[in-house]
Amino acid sequence: MNAKPQAAAPAPPSSVPRPIRTAASLILLRDSAQGMEVLLLRRAEKANDQNSGASVFPGGVVDTHDRSLHLMCKGLDDRGASTRLGMPEGGLDYYAAAVRECFEEAGILFASDSEDRLVELDRLPAGRLEAMRHAAEQGTDALLAMCDAEGWRLAMDRLAYFSHWLTPPGMPRRFDTRFFIAAMPPAQNVKPDGREIVEHMWLKPAEAIDPRRGLKLMNVTRRTLEQLARFDSADHCMAHAHALTEIPLNMPRLADGPAGRRAVNIEEAAYEEIGRLDPDGRGDARYALEAGLVTQLSARIHRVAGEDGSPHSYFVGGEDGQWALIDPAGRGSAQGQAAPGSVRWLLSTAARTQESAAALGELQSSSWPDATVLWPEPGDTLELSGATLRVLQPGPAADGAAARQFLLAEERTLFTGTAAMPAVHADEKVEWIAPANGFIFRWIG
Repeated sequence: MNAKPQAAAPAPPSSVPRPIRTAASLILLRDSAQGMEVLLLRRAEKANDQNSGASVFPGGVVDTHDRSLHLMCKGLDDRGASTRLGMPEGGLDYYAAAVRECFEEAGILFASDSEDRLVELDRLPAGRLEAMRHAAEQGTDALLAMCDAEGWRLAMDRLAYFSHWLTPPGMPRRFDTRFFIAAMPPAQNVKPDGREIVEHMWLKPAEAIDPRRGLKLMNVTRRTLEQLARFDSADHCMAHAHALTEIPLNMPRLADGPAGRRAVNIEEAAYEEIGRLDPDGRGDARYALEAGLVTQLSARIHRVAGEDGSPHSYFVGGEDGQWALIDPAGRGSAQGQAAPGSVRWLLSTAARTQESAAALGELQSSSWPDATVLWPEPGDTLELSGATLRVLQPGPAADGAAARQFLLAEERTLFTGTAAMPAVHADEKVEWIAPANGFIFRWIG
């Protein structure tokens, strides 16, 4: 097993952050005999477009003129929209942009007549509808004039706020996007614009994400479809969205691994560590810990990933090149090559038994003859080379003996071995924990 060294230290932050554009997207739902279906639009193939050829929901960038559409909105004002989106003001801009983009891209318009009925665009002469749509595409003022002439108002009360996504750092273009859902209005049919959008399809969410379907899906689209797949009807989905009291921001992070570079989502084990090691989105942090992989987590911590089912190993210290090794791997490992300096102390998170003590002593003899084996008691403090380790006791191991956890005081990082739960109390303010899966993650007591 060969160690795989990584970049020694995180690179400094980029001095020129990528601009973030605000955007809105409208997810259209309908019920069919097969179940709830969602509208997907296939984007035209374009060079230098990260979404080229992808199947997406209708949507686009919030225009500076979308605020003028407030005059034509009904059922929701800017104060209510901003409160719903958690913004001080301007929330209605996102609703207006979602409706406008849906009309431009798919020919579907959420507008109500004087009797509060959704307009039935299919009843209009084809030439008139196309002329109205072409006029609306020329700018917001044209859409305003069209609605005013017809006596229509944009039906914001038909939309429900659903999710909030931010494109990962490191992507060529970044968007802060609010997603809304709405039931497909009656007496309207999807008509792609033929320029930005070249095809449309109604699919059950589970069908859309099936690899056999072969759709190109962005991470946010795939994750949204996975969420939508839980609902059996449009009414069920709309009721869920209306009942949401808090909608968190989802910002994936780019990382590398066995399957290549991909977006890592907030619920994945590696998410917090990636943000710590690569806040600027270079993509060189890892989402998987292959056995033997060496990662510098900080100036004081180097991790060597262990085999499945065994603890990961950590070199801790660094001052004057003197290090402690927590949970050294067995014979045949390449930890000696991965050591960042001289290893002076050997520690174990395992319970001290005759067997574990003999195993650690054997490793000392075979691999680390210059190191001292330490079996500190819970409550002890070890002053190592530039590192202070507090010894904690998480609870009895399977054989009834007491295991150990080590808290690096300088960085508030806890090494837990294979224990599932940290042995710290809320008042200890531990911010970074290395759990049994090996990834560092944020945990504030």
